[in-house]
Amino acid sequence: MRSTLTLSTAAPVAALLAAVATAPAPALAQSQPGGGQAAKTVRTSIGPVAVSRVAEGLERPWGIDFLPDGRALVTEKPGRLRILARDGSLSSPLAGTPKVFNQGQGGLMDVAADPDFARNRTIYLAYAEPGDGSGGGGTAGTALGRGRLTDRGIEDFKVIFRQSPKVDGGNHFGTRIAFAPDGHIFLTLGERYKFDPAQKRDNTLGKVVRLNRDGSVPKDNPFAGEGATAGALWSYGHRNIEAAAIDPRTGSLWIAEMGPMGGDELNRPEAGRNYGWPLVSWGKHYDGRDIPDPPTRKEFTDAVIHWTPVISPSGMVFYTGGLFREWQGSALIGGLSAKGLVRVAIDGTAAKEVERIPLDARIRDVAQGPDDALYVITDAGDGAVLRLAPAQ
Repeated sequence: MRSTLTLSTAAPVAALLAAVATAPAPALAQSQPGGGQAAKTVRTSIGPVAVSRVAEGLERPWGIDFLPDGRALVTEKPGRLRILARDGSLSSPLAGTPKVFNQGQGGLMDVAADPDFARNRTIYLAYAEPGDGSGGGGTAGTALGRGRLTDRGIEDFKVIFRQSPKVDGGNHFGTRIAFAPDGHIFLTLGERYKFDPAQKRDNTLGKVVRLNRDGSVPKDNPFAGEGATAGALWSYGHRNIEAAAIDPRTGSLWIAEMGPMGGDELNRPEAGRNYGWPLVSWGKHYDGRDIPDPPTRKEFTDAVIHWTPVISPSGMVFYTGGLFREWQGSALIGGLSAKGLVRVAIDGTAAKEVERIPLDARIRDVAQGPDDALYVITDAGDGAVLRLAPAQ
């Protein structure tokens, strides 16, 4: 999945769940709810693409994922999870979501349906968890939990991983979920704007962790012999990773992470590798101080692509569908400051940016729908879900 349910505002979740096993997976509605406005068109390398508004009125939406019947789960940063119906209507917030640290960049962030959702109804939520349980001031850290989607909302929700240590501040939670073909989960973690801990393996700040689906640590992780904390690590020396996806052709994880003043990066994290932050970067500190470039330190793994000016990457998907055949195999990366999608052609371990699709909005996440259209969510107080498909 990083795959869809239906629920209108008034419809019961029970009816929605009963339909999952048998319902087809049609497209979400393509016109603005209630308005019927024509889609706008943007120019791309393959011709005009229609951008239609599927839903609006979402408060800082952060993550979107599709369930098997073509409907979508959408998170809102303040702590709400909603179901987006095919007609563009949004459910009331689902019960059973965790209390979140809704400050700065923190909140309820990514959502992902288990690859076996049709059988187990399990969904995963990644979010900023308050240290004192109140959601107010104090410390916080990224957490990953899972529960079952039922007719009453999310049941039996359990935290299966907690970033350690929890620290103060509201920056750099990272927080993307990706399912590997072998059944493991990758979770990306920002360094919480604390810099140096990203270089140490006694914490999970500035790391990619690899877990079993129940949160336990795989025995073949690169540092499995160094204790529970280091044992969860896949790679380290990262800054703030808000985009992650698996290349379906190779099974490799790719991530896009935010640099400081310049120096956003596209990386293909490999087991045990150190990616250098904060000792090296293609960017500069915000006060203008230089940071050594990655090639000056051969012990660190350099980025596959780096961007200055930044694109502020958030959300990523590898396109596999038939609507945009020329884009098959490309990674499409959401850009907050780029205000659109950045398309990167990837061939094995090589990558090259080939175009940008302008959307005139801060893009927080991107997903491929079961209709092979692309769906993006906009980072705004009145956020929207947009659908991209070839113009008729």
